[in-house]
Amino acid sequence: MSDAPTQLPAPGGKLIDGPLIPVRIAVLTVSDTRDEESDTSGAILAGRITDAGHACAARAIVPDDVEAIRAQVKAWTAGGEVDAVITTGGTGLTGRDVTPEALEPLFDKRIEGFSVIFHHVSYQTIGLSTLQSRATAGLIDGVFVFCLPGSNGAVRDGWDKVIRWQLDSRHKPCNMVELMPRLKEV
Repeated sequence: MSDAPTQLPAPGGKLIDGPLIPVRIAVLTVSDTRDEESDTSGAILAGRITDAGHACAARAIVPDDVEAIRAQVKAWTAGGEVDAVITTGGTGLTGRDVTPEALEPLFDKRIEGFSVIFHHVSYQTIGLSTLQSRATAGLIDGVFVFCLPGSNGAVRDGWDKVIRWQLDSRHKPCNMVELMPRLKEV
């Protein structure tokens, strides 16, 4: 099985001709056990981000700890150097899975539809096991934050079938790039 991104038409819309507006995206892996070498889900995300023409502006690994997760995401959202953050890991049901608890209280606005759509595409891949994910998304300080499960399959589904298209300025009838403060006038 290849880790190459699937080239599919834009779901629920179309891609218009024109240049892509690159988005600066940070990747955060939430795990007590991963390091730079074993962080396969973070590597998949970073590769797909750059393959899509965006910038992987930052990458970090933090333990399953509410304060560590918040500190890293707040540093990125307050710093003005990223337009979006994608986290991987910590969205399950075990005691150490605390990514939603860490980040949802920081959301200025919650993106309710993200979880619905993520579960829809995840169901097509893993069936009812998608119930064990608490994938979520929202805005913090004007920065889009997407929280994905830590499995490689969930990262592929989340990026390839959902996030990729909403961070592509050519996706119509609308996309999230149009809402990013730094990119509104581009």
